[in-house]
This record gives sequence, structure tokens and C-alpha cells, in this order.
Amino acid sequence: MKFKPFYILVSLICSPAFASDWQPLLDKNLSHWDTYLSYKHKETYNGDIPLDDNGKPIAPIGFNTGNDKYQVFTVIEQDNQPVLRISGEIYGAVTSKQSYRNYHLKLQFRWGQKKWPPRENKLRDSGILYHAIGEHGQEYFRSWMLSQEFQIMRGHMGDYWSQATSAIDIRAYLPESIMNPVADETQPFIKVGQGENIAGFVLRKENAEKPFGQWNTLELICFEGQSLHIVNGQVVMVLKNSRYLDNGSYTPLVEGKIQLQSEAAEVFYKNIEIKTLDKLPIRYSKLFN
Repeated sequence: MKFKPFYILVSLICSPAFASDWQPLLDKNLSHWDTYLSYKHKETYNGDIPLDDNGKPIAPIGFNTGNDKYQVFTVIEQDNQPVLRISGEIYGAVTSKQSYRNYHLKLQFRWGQKKWPPRENKLRDSGILYHAIGEHGQEYFRSWMLSQEFQIMRGHMGDYWSQATSAIDIRAYLPESIMNPVADETQPFIKVGQGENIAGFVLRKENAEKPFGQWNTLELICFEGQSLHIVNGQVVMVLKNSRYLDNGSYTPLVEGKIQLQSEAAEVFYKNIEIKTLDKLPIRYSKLFN
């Protein structure tokens, strides 16, 4: 009997109740991901379907095709671990094969050196798209799925962008004149995105990005339509009521795939891992009260 507490502890650790262990999502074969490539956009891109020299519409490169030729998504080995390199030369994404609902996603990210049109003279750009549903190519750049975006941009790590018809509520200061709304957990939630009075962009609370070339740790926590954008341990945005506009009415957007964007800048990702949540972590739940 005196060994019973230890037996119970071991049984608990080995039981399904601990199924929330971290699951790695990156290996040398990209076995957890599909690839999608759309277009090599030009500076003149205006949202229309790109045309060839004869004025005919160009088809997107497509789903799980073209990467062997263009090498936009490659896995290299550094320090005995896999690292995903996204060249950025062609717009597109790696898309998780599995859909996720309540989870904690964590990864490390750093910028590469290369930039491509149409962003050669603009800030380096990428992003994590979450709750991604439907077909690829639904938004302005005809490259990604309907989703919510955790922005990855030089100096803008953790911004929010609506993709396609998504909308959400964010704790933020109200915009005024040409100013954008700015996230802050002390402020009330404002409605942002498709069908709302405020367009689908909110600036992160603060710049928590590390100096260029260093690895940043990004975390995305999602639970029943609530989400948190976390950069190097700092909560830079609090979001809730994730939804999308469908035929004039809103539908909850609380589950979907995860995409990592290729958006005209070279980027590297490693230590991509995820765990399932059965409740919002206590340390963060007060942010939604």
C-alpha cells in the first residue's frame, strides 16, 4: 500500500489524460504538410488573375505540384534537426494535412536574405494562417485559404489580417483618421474584418521581434474561437469570436488547417510542434474576461 501514490502517478502520466503532449510537425519529408503554389506575382499585380503575354489567364501552379521544379519549400538539416526553408519566390503555402480546433502551436522562425517581386523594396513578409478552410486562392493574392492570419512581417510580428471573408473581435484601441487599430489587452474588444466597420487589419501591441537573423519563438493558442498571438513570450494580441461571412451571415470559424505562407521573402522555420488543449491555459483565461 505504501507504493500506491507512486503507482497512481505513473498510471496518470501514461494514461490518455496526458494526450496533450507536444507533437512535432516537421520532418525531412514534410509528411505533415501539403504544398500549394499559385503565382510569381509582379509589381503590377492588382488582384486580377495574372495574364500571359498573349493576354490569356495563367493557371496557378497548383496543389502538391511544381515544388520539385521550383524548390520553394525545402527541408534542410541544421544542428541535427530539420529546418523548413521557404524561398518566397512564388506565392503559396505549406498546408497542414490535418485540421485542428483547440491547440497550442509553437515554432521558431527567422528571416533569410532573399526577397522577390513584388516585395523587393518592401518589408519581409510571411505569416501563420489558422482555421484555414475551403479552397486555396480565395483572397487577394489568389494563394491562400479563408482563414485568420498571425502576421509575420519585419517589425510587425503578431499583427492580425483577415483572409478572404473572415472576421474576429480583438482587444484594441479604436482607429482614428489614417491610424490603424492597435492591440492592447486593457482595451475592449472591437469587431474587425469582413462585413464590419473596421477593415481586417490590427497592429500588434508591441514589437517583440529579435534582431534580424536571430530565431524568434512564435506561439498561437486557439480555444473555441478565442486566440492569442504570442511573440518571444509576449502576448501581442488577444482575439475572440472567430467567424466568417457566408451568404450574408456569420458562421463560426473555430477549426481548420494551418498554413505557413510563401510571400516574396526567404524564411526559415524549425521546432514546429503542436499540442491539443482541453481548456484555455489558466494564465491566459483572464485576458478574455
